[in-house]
Amino acid sequence: MQIYFAGPLFSQAELRYNERLTQRLEAEGFGVYLPQRDGFEKDNPANKMMTPEERGQAIFQLDKQHVFACDIFLFVLDGRVPDEGACVELGLAYCQRELEGRKRLLIGLLTDRRSAFPRGELNPMVCVPLDDVVADEETLLDKLRQYQIIGNGDY
Repeated sequence: MQIYFAGPLFSQAELRYNERLTQRLEAEGFGVYLPQRDGFEKDNPANKMMTPEERGQAIFQLDKQHVFACDIFLFVLDGRVPDEGACVELGLAYCQRELEGRKRLLIGLLTDRRSAFPRGELNPMVCVPLDDVVADEETLLDKLRQYQIIGNGDY
C-alpha cells in the first residue's frame, strides 16, 4: 500500500521527524511518497533553469499525481496550525475519493498540543475530511496495519 506523507517540511526538526517516521512506515512494508525526499528537486541543475513559477507548477503537478495515486493519505497535523500546502493536498485526496468513489484512508497524526482554536480543536475544514485523527505513532501504526489487513475495504 502506498502512503502519501503530507505535513510541514521546512524546519530541520520537521524534516528529521518526517524522515524517521517514514523509515518506521517503510519498515512495516508500506511504500511512502515523502515529498521532501521523493519530490521535485530544487537543486537539480535542470530545475535551476526554471522560473519560480515553473518550479511551483512542477511541484504542484508532481505532488498532485502522488496524492491521486496513494492508498493512504497521512497528514501530520503538528504545528500551531496545520501546514497550508498539506491542507490543499488533503482537499485533493478527499475530493478525488468523493468524486470517483476511490477507496482511500485519510488519517491525521496530531501529537502537538498547540492550537489556534479553542479547546485544542482542529478546524472543521481539516478534521471533517479525515477518517481518523490519532495522537501518537503507535496508534497510527496500529490503524495502518488494520487498514492494510482489510485492504482498501470499508474502514
